[in-house]
Amino acid sequence: MASEFKSIPVIDISGLLFKCNDPNMIKDEGVWEVVKQLDKACKEAGFFYVKGHGIPDSLVKEVRDVTHKFFHLPYEEKVKIKMTAKTGFRGYQRVGENVTKGKPDMHEAIDCYREVKPGMYGSLGESLEGSNKWPENPSNFNSVMEEYISLITDLSRNIMKGIALALGGAPDEFGGERAGDPFWVMRLIGYPGVSDCSSLEMPENDIGCGAHTDYGLLTLVNQDDEISALQVRNCSGEWIWAVPIPGTFVCNIGDMLKIWSNGLYESTLHRVLNNSPKYRVSVAFFYEPNFDAVVKPLEFCKQKTGGMEKFEKAVYGDHLVSKVLTNFVT
Repeated sequence: MASEFKSIPVIDISGLLFKCNDPNMIKDEGVWEVVKQLDKACKEAGFFYVKGHGIPDSLVKEVRDVTHKFFHLPYEEKVKIKMTAKTGFRGYQRVGENVTKGKPDMHEAIDCYREVKPGMYGSLGESLEGSNKWPENPSNFNSVMEEYISLITDLSRNIMKGIALALGGAPDEFGGERAGDPFWVMRLIGYPGVSDCSSLEMPENDIGCGAHTDYGLLTLVNQDDEISALQVRNCSGEWIWAVPIPGTFVCNIGDMLKIWSNGLYESTLHRVLNNSPKYRVSVAFFYEPNFDAVVKPLEFCKQKTGGMEKFEKAVYGDHLVSKVLTNFVT
């Protein structure tokens, strides 16, 4: 459960990544040093930065750059990839079309999901069937995002090996029927600066994204440097800034990991408040369970928390679809 943390820890995960494919990784002291830090961060804050992650800084920056370029296009150009139910809820949303707890969010976004082919998950996945709506401009948008998604998926999988060890399981605890075939979601989000917000024909609201927890396993956020906007709430109700640290991703755990850990790790409330005059981009990658995974407390986590299941089981795909439909405004 989140504590009265005042800052978010930074974890160098290079020691974990160096050994993550070694069958003897659990014998490595460097791995366990990272695991101990992950465990502390997940218990105390539910948020942490990772450095030493191995994804080139040039690609991380290019992802933000092409996102900026897209959002600076005229609305008539952006709406060519408009999100609708017919697109499987993929594509562009203008400012105010995403809703958190009944209030429009002051951001625009492109929503992307792992491709869902017709009939792939039966009725469970029907509403998300489709492939992503990549814009034609910038011309390298698609290639940049595909490369990034491949690398950040692998990174997320390896971080989850460390989290599995931190909980007391095997490195591949989140493989197989749990997350061996992981779903993923990516939101490319643009937050207007305060000077831009006043000119928008929107209800008064200074919240870029309202307070919420994330749906799945693990989120990795690639945010603009020099603009502090992401805030995380501690157990005393204080909002702690997740200030940008170049060369890092901000990571946080989601609702499905809370269930699997039986509450050893909690998904933490967070929000976005862009008080800067500058336009801010944030690219959030959500590493998820298998779409059809049945999520219930792991036995070894249950034994650490009194032997009782604290949460009802959930089917990840059901959970995701219900959230997508709730947050979407036609």
